[in-house]
Amino acid sequence: MGYGFWDRIAHVDLSNMAVEYESPGEAFFRKYIGGGCLGSYYVLKYVKPGTDAYSPENVIVFAPSVVTGAPLPGFARHSAVSVSPLTGGIADSEAGGFWGVALKSAGLDAIVVKGRASKPVYLWVKDGNVEIKDASHLWGKHNADVLREVEKELGERGLRILGIGPGGENLVRFASIACDIHDMHGRCGLGAVMGSKKLKAIVVKGTRKPQFKDEGKLVKIAKDFASRFKSYPGQLRLHQWGTTITTKLFSTGGQLPTFNWRSGVFDGVDKIAGDFIETIMDVKKTGCYACPVRCKRLVGAREPFEIDQEYTSLEYESMAALGSYIGVDDPYIVSKAIELCNKYTIDTISLGGTIAFAMDCYENGILTEEETDGLELRFGNKDVVIPLIEKIVKKEGIGRLLAEGSRRAAQAIGRNAERYAVECKGVEYPAHEPRVKRSLALVYSVCPIGADHMASEHDPSIGPDAPDVNLERIAILGINERLPWFDLDGRKVRFAYYTMIAYSMLNSLDICMFCMAPTRGLNYSEVVEAVSAVTGWEVSLWELMKVGERRLNMMRVFNVRSGVDSKEDRLAEKMYMPLRGGIHEGRFVTREEFEEAKRIYYLMSGWDEEGVPQPWKLIELGLDWLL
Repeated sequence: MGYGFWDRIAHVDLSNMAVEYESPGEAFFRKYIGGGCLGSYYVLKYVKPGTDAYSPENVIVFAPSVVTGAPLPGFARHSAVSVSPLTGGIADSEAGGFWGVALKSAGLDAIVVKGRASKPVYLWVKDGNVEIKDASHLWGKHNADVLREVEKELGERGLRILGIGPGGENLVRFASIACDIHDMHGRCGLGAVMGSKKLKAIVVKGTRKPQFKDEGKLVKIAKDFASRFKSYPGQLRLHQWGTTITTKLFSTGGQLPTFNWRSGVFDGVDKIAGDFIETIMDVKKTGCYACPVRCKRLVGAREPFEIDQEYTSLEYESMAALGSYIGVDDPYIVSKAIELCNKYTIDTISLGGTIAFAMDCYENGILTEEETDGLELRFGNKDVVIPLIEKIVKKEGIGRLLAEGSRRAAQAIGRNAERYAVECKGVEYPAHEPRVKRSLALVYSVCPIGADHMASEHDPSIGPDAPDVNLERIAILGINERLPWFDLDGRKVRFAYYTMIAYSMLNSLDICMFCMAPTRGLNYSEVVEAVSAVTGWEVSLWELMKVGERRLNMMRVFNVRSGVDSKEDRLAEKMYMPLRGGIHEGRFVTREEFEEAKRIYYLMSGWDEEGVPQPWKLIELGLDWLL
């Protein structure tokens, strides 16, 4: 045991119903640190290239980091890493809340699950030990109900649960994993991986407090954050509204994805913006462990139909995907759809993107009403949203096709349907517009897990109108100039590359970007101080950035070996088409600028012209075991 880690990793083999424990030592934790980096290590170590996501030979890793559970804002997250059912490559998804802290407090640094159980099971974790228990009676139930039953069964209170609902059980390719009730591992379909293993849930009781080297320093950092975080406009807005107000801000700014990325402006946006929803529904503010930002918004209603506040957590991505993507401006329908997604455990972003794709195909004569079970899949038709969700979760009729995600659905449909699928590597685009935030055209394409808006800093943070404090805080990364939003030149590639490494570092430390530089409270120097205060290691930003770079290169190696290579680093066809409406009407990305940006990114990364990490790069990162 060291400061910040127990030196205890559980390996669970569901095929043989066996659990073993590993103590890899302090050097291992300093090198891989936790989260997505540690998870990628085990996926590379145990999963053969080309292994199907649903194979018993696939593994899924649940890992906090060495700093998870420190009493600091944003230090509550954990990662889930596996092979994605959507991409066939590596998947890494983070979630906040309390589950990751509970796992750490239960005496484990990670859980590595392989195999497939013969019947549904759940894992019971307490005092550093894992038991495999029967979950046959829990299959088909929602997380809140499962938790209540398990607490009675075990005679325990104060448990934390990570689990799947019918979406994961039925192998919807974009199924999510719920942590407690509404903190989600949303992207990449990892809920379906749990479903394929018949793993219903992991239930945790945290009874141990991790040891931190310098708790006084951690308290000081936390107090400093609390005293100033509201002074940053972006963070103050998160505190006041969460992300729910972003729909309105982005539509005004001409960058709200609307009608399957046809437009950047949505006329009905006021009805699905957070400030309006707070006037018509019951809204409860909540947040994650030790965080004063409290950015989550739980909503409930009784009329015109019941919306269950226990499950309905509103945030921008979900509201856009199930609102403007499909042209629906009814706040009750959007909120009910989000509730069902959280109950059934399916990703709101991929769901909205897939429905938007289907609507585009329908309006362009590629899908007929006979093929859609009589549903009129026109943009703005709110009456089809809930029936479609039910069909997708149950894989009935058109739902069986759409449960595969937009890429596979397009391939099955044919008739040039691929041009309407806005995805990369099979993962639907999140609600940030690459034709406006130009660096995202590159980031979405080269990101190892597919399109991910949390893989880098966004262009406005260093744009012409960005606050001076942003430039002051990001300068520590070597970024010291303002850049136009709409450029995609070498300077913008450098911005994307450096901040991708920084965000990869944060995804390895499992620190929330909503609490981080340059537009929010903590700065990079404080992160270094916090890691040192937790572990006692004399770390530097250089060392931590190398962890981020190590993670990106491990993920890239796994993908290349699995056939997810440079041909998959592509931009959705719609990004080459001009935006319609709003202040950015007519903007698009050219193929030439995109391909040149990708070429430069490969060179900066130490990869060859096909995007393969070169041997010297792997040696430099201490990854020569991959050669």
